Amino acid sequence: MFTNNHHEDFRHGKRREFIKNGVLLGTLTGIAGMNLLSGCSREGEEGISPAEDLMREHGVLRRITLIYDHCHVSLANGSSFPPDVLNNAALIIRNFVEDYHEKLEEDFLFPRFEKANHLPDLVRVLREQHSAGRTITGSIIDAAGKAEWTDDDKQKLSRLFEEFNRMYRPHAAREDTVLFPEIRNVFSENEYADLGEEFEKKENQLFGEKGFESVVEKVAGLEKQLQLYDLGQFTPAVS
Repeated sequence: MFTNNHHEDFRHGKRREFIKNGVLLGTLTGIAGMNLLSGCSREGEEGISPAEDLMREHGVLRRITLIYDHCHVSLANGSSFPPDVLNNAALIIRNFVEDYHEKLEEDFLFPRFEKANHLPDLVRVLREQHSAGRTITGSIIDAAGKAEWTDDDKQKLSRLFEEFNRMYRPHAAREDTVLFPEIRNVFSENEYADLGEEFEKKENQLFGEKGFESVVEKVAGLEKQLQLYDLGQFTPAVS
């Protein structure tokens, strides 16, 4: 039979156990929360993963190919377009696509794929196409800077537009559907998170805090000059 003292000891013991368990549960919850927040922050403030970051940059590239298409058709039809639009479009390719986006791939992705002997043939072709693209862009910038274009200049530009778009459309599509989905297979989870931070750091260094958004605004401005901005104009009439 319990005495009053025994009863009090039992109550105090239960109370100590409850407090101890509560403290332990709170500590574990806090640790889990810290890990969760840490994991989220490593993905970047906007939650943009490295693969998503690279894919949206391909959107800039694709919008420039539309500008090149327009310039190509204009040359074929004998119509005109502002040369500065072409020059600025080519400079976006040079500064944002080649010197930033492709450099990220060449400095961070391709070496890891090559070291792991993962998709080596694809990576080799992608490297070759980067080099070819820079040559084409250099020629477009040189031609766009001329005061007047001869018939030979126009023919050369038309060929450059065709070569650039014919190469980069499948190039970007192959990276989006084959290379980028395999990034997690050659990087650990921590390395993948660090990769995202490195991409963001590089973008901010080169283009400022609103780097991607500012480049998209520039592309939109060029589209408006060529009357390409209205997306609805590309909808076909179907019955």
